[in-house]
Parts: sequence; C-alpha cells; structure tokens
Amino acid sequence: MTQPWDADTAGIMRLPSGALVRGRGLRRPVPVGPEPQFGVYLLGKQPPSVKWDSTWIRWRDFWLPSDRGAFRDALTELLTRARSERVEIACYGGVGRTGTAMACLAVLDGVSGDEAVDYVRTHYSHRAVETPWQRRFVVNFR
Repeated sequence: MTQPWDADTAGIMRLPSGALVRGRGLRRPVPVGPEPQFGVYLLGKQPPSVKWDSTWIRWRDFWLPSDRGAFRDALTELLTRARSERVEIACYGGVGRTGTAMACLAVLDGVSGDEAVDYVRTHYSHRAVETPWQRRFVVNFR
C-alpha cells in the first residue's frame, strides 16, 4: 500500500468506507505534496496530460457527463483504487462537475442518492453540485 492522502488536507473527502478522494480545480496548480496515482478528469475537451494513470470523461461545464456508462465505470475504478492508492477527481473549477462526481462516488460507497449532495457539501465543498439537473442526476444515480 502507498502513502495515503493526509485526511486534513483541503480538498480531501473521506467516504463512509474510509477511502480518501481528492477533489480539485484544474485551473489551479497541482497542490504541493504527493501526486495522485489515478485521476478522473471531467472536461468538455481533453485535459492536459499527467504523469499518473487517468481517465477523461467528456463533460461540459454546468451539464452532465456525455457518456454515463463510461462515467460510472470510471467512478467504479476510482473507488476500487481509492482503497490502496491516492486518487482524485477534477474539473476546471473543482466545484460543479467535481462535486457531482464526488456525490455519485458517495452513492457507490453506500450513501443514499437523496443524501449524497448534502454529504459532499458537508465533507468537500459547500458549493458542490451547482445545477438542479446535477442534483437530480445524483439522486437517480445507481
């Protein structure tokens, strides 16, 4: 097992299972400290390359993922890898798409869809999940 994230670092969210996930905005520099080992990037165009394993999900700002099956697969892989690796989810700003994805990840980890947005707003960012359709997407995510 590798060195985990420091749970007290800004942007780190602890899932109910104990797994740690970093959320961030790509418009800011990579935070100081250990690099992730896997990342899921949520952008309308291909993200810049990174030194670690990553998956890109096409997702325009303020909308929903273009390929919902690929999105679910990416989160499933991220959740599995979060048990033994440093993982992150990021979009340009680190709030709407990232918050929505983190809420969906919480659903995969056992939080009900009805409670997932509040969970992420409490444990990641109070601004997470920006639009009504993103909230509805989380509530119905399975």
